[in-house]
Amino acid sequence: MTERTSSTITIAAAPAEIMAVIADLASYPEWTGSVKSVDILSRSEQNAKRPAQATFVLDAGAIKDTYTLEYTWHDDSDVTWTLVQAHMLTAMDGAYRLTKTPDGETAVEYELTLELKIPMIGLLRRKAEKVVTDTALKELKKRVEG
Repeated sequence: MTERTSSTITIAAAPAEIMAVIADLASYPEWTGSVKSVDILSRSEQNAKRPAQATFVLDAGAIKDTYTLEYTWHDDSDVTWTLVQAHMLTAMDGAYRLTKTPDGETAVEYELTLELKIPMIGLLRRKAEKVVTDTALKELKKRVEG
């Protein structure tokens, strides 16, 4: 069974505000270091403002790939995605889960599972996932609070 890596950060904003930033995939190249471009392929039937499928061009140093993700949105509480196709990745499944805290902030958990076509020792893969999740959360926090 594939293990997931998870990280959490607290952001001084409401879940709806944070989810709006997460859902705006087209703007990811403006505020993420590794996403170079995003092409929205289709929109959610439940909410046309949210993408159902998108293709990303990734340049994360040693990992460069073009991949397509499919999204499932659950109001402003969480979003999950799964890999549809890629060149180098064989799995890229993840989730953002947002929970309002008693002090009015939001705890944002990011879960991620990555698998590459090239063999990678489990410990190294989990370390890479941890770097990706931690970086993504810090970039999200900066974008929302900035």
